[in-house]
Amino acid sequence: MFLNDFNSFFDFPNGVQTMQRLQRQLNNAIDARQVRQQRYPALNVYANAEAAWVTAELPGIDAKGTEISVLGKALTIKGEHKSEPLAEGEKFVRRERPEGKFARTIELPFAVDPEKVEATYKDGVLRINLPRAERDKPKKITIS
Repeated sequence: MFLNDFNSFFDFPNGVQTMQRLQRQLNNAIDARQVRQQRYPALNVYANAEAAWVTAELPGIDAKGTEISVLGKALTIKGEHKSEPLAEGEKFVRRERPEGKFARTIELPFAVDPEKVEATYKDGVLRINLPRAERDKPKKITIS
């Protein structure tokens, strides 16, 4: 009802539809950028009863500048992706690789023992071994 009143007010029948289309396109662009930022780095998480493992794609990242922290069930990976400086007279024609600081926190399926967490970095892939905390492991109860 409001849109009909709005159309008649401006006497511009296609104006509202055009504005709505532009608004959708803008929202989609913003959403895509936010999803891309929220999902960097791309992760895989897998687990069994004893541990969880996380692999993160971090090509071009200096592993020494990457921080990994665990608190309860939360794993956080922080770092910075630095781009190569351009030579004099060069400019980007296309730019798709992210640049800048990132932080990604995910919830793990169980609490982990932070003292036993191990991480390795090879060929642009960070691998994190997250052993399950003893206090979080299921206990067998004997019926007497």
